[in-house]
Amino acid sequence: MGVELVIFDCDGTLVDSEPISVRVGTAALRRLGWSIDEAEYTELFVGCTNEFWAEQVGETPPGWRERLDAEYEAAIKAELRVIAGIEAALDRLDLPSCVASNGRHRNIRRSLEITGLAERFSGRVFSAEDVTRGKPAPDLFLHAAATMGADPERCVVVEDSPFGVMAAVSAGMRCLAYAGGLHPATRLTGAGATHLFHDPAGLPELLTGLD
Repeated sequence: MGVELVIFDCDGTLVDSEPISVRVGTAALRRLGWSIDEAEYTELFVGCTNEFWAEQVGETPPGWRERLDAEYEAAIKAELRVIAGIEAALDRLDLPSCVASNGRHRNIRRSLEITGLAERFSGRVFSAEDVTRGKPAPDLFLHAAATMGADPERCVVVEDSPFGVMAAVSAGMRCLAYAGGLHPATRLTGAGATHLFHDPAGLPELLTGLD
């Protein structure tokens, strides 16, 4: 079945933001008294919606969230880089593509601008803010496909998190899961991923193999 649309996740797939969010988020929760390490934070929160994160964290003291946001913003501006190999893949990709992320529009836009990827996806960025339910529900990917005029069965999602893989599977889309990030391959396959990859530069060939 031919591919009509490639839907990229953003954090951990296009930009290497997840180690930053894990480090900053873990430290912030420890200040609240949580006994949590970075591996536990990754399993609980990486790839989730902002609403899910807020529900789990609960009430926080005055100024706590503002400090967290400021620390994250500073770290992103200083450290954010594109995922190695993604630019080479995008240079050779000859299929329509878009971004669909659980992040807020302003955060997605900032990340793409910092890494120089914004123009590659201009006007084709979708956020969990656009739908009632973010990942792991299928709503965001289905919304992106409908807006782009693509048949869900002919869409391929490129993801790095179990939440994203589950959303792709629920949407009836094929999924290429990046296993070179924070999430072990076993968690990705456990979420339903059937195609794993470690080198983003080889994505065009992987997509050709799905035709």
